Amino acid sequence: MNYTLHQLSIYLRVFELKSVSKAAEEMHLSQPAVSIQLKNFQSQFPLPLWEIVSKKIFFSDFGIEIAKSASRILEEAQNLENKKSVYEGKITGRIKISCVSTGKYVLPYFLSSFLRQNEAIELQLDVSNKSKVIESLENNEVDFSLVSVMPGHLNLKKMAFMQNTLVLVGNTENAFKKRKNNKAFIESLPLIYREEGSATRLIMEKFIEKNKISVRKKITLTSNEAVKQAVIAGLGYSIMPLIGVKNELMNHQLQIIPVEGLPITTNWNLVWLSDKKHAPAAKALLQHLKERKDEIVTSHFSWINSY
Repeated sequence: MNYTLHQLSIYLRVFELKSVSKAAEEMHLSQPAVSIQLKNFQSQFPLPLWEIVSKKIFFSDFGIEIAKSASRILEEAQNLENKKSVYEGKITGRIKISCVSTGKYVLPYFLSSFLRQNEAIELQLDVSNKSKVIESLENNEVDFSLVSVMPGHLNLKKMAFMQNTLVLVGNTENAFKKRKNNKAFIESLPLIYREEGSATRLIMEKFIEKNKISVRKKITLTSNEAVKQAVIAGLGYSIMPLIGVKNELMNHQLQIIPVEGLPITTNWNLVWLSDKKHAPAAKALLQHLKERKDEIVTSHFSWINSY
């Protein structure tokens, strides 16, 4: 067989995305170029790898097995490149991180200087809710995950970044007492929740359950940004991470409403499987964070102390 690593890469990406056009766009290739490479790749096998039905691509059992092999081959090829770069004194490779959705306000600051210093390293960052982030970690699909609530069923190592502070917020149409309101005060407010599987929702539900608060009205939205915009629009109130509402507080679109038992504080932790064998790029990132994380927190997040 004369297939190339380039053909394997194209085939695997089409397989993962189930779309020739999406693969072409992501790989910065023309759709005809991808189609030609796929045709040349298929010609080297005696059985069909896929079929097109109603303009959709479906992979055969044989095609699925070839995709699995392609993934292993490409991973080994990348390992060879990594070893070569290490020998030459360079750090290269790919780092895969899954991050809970609110963590997108935190993680980039901890990665930026490292990636500027190591331009050959490729970052793959998946932002999702807590359930999906933990699933990717448990399945060993990522090198690291950023979480604010530690999963209890996994054997993990961690690096603490900073505190995660959650407060009750509303828009600025109504004035509230500066002193802390009784917890029962929340019962008079329509509440907006994140979706099931969100760490923010979990923390909010535990607070409400612990204090035996009867929820007046519940709206569920699927992202922190959606919740924030709904609160600004006056649809309700929500317990949200302070890190995600900085600009809206400064612009007087949102206000923090003082309530007994709030704020709630957790910690942002970078976690990984305790028996994970990290590649040189991931090891270098850990070393960088160990040396710089306190400086990063002071430089970019000291404003939190003013609230």
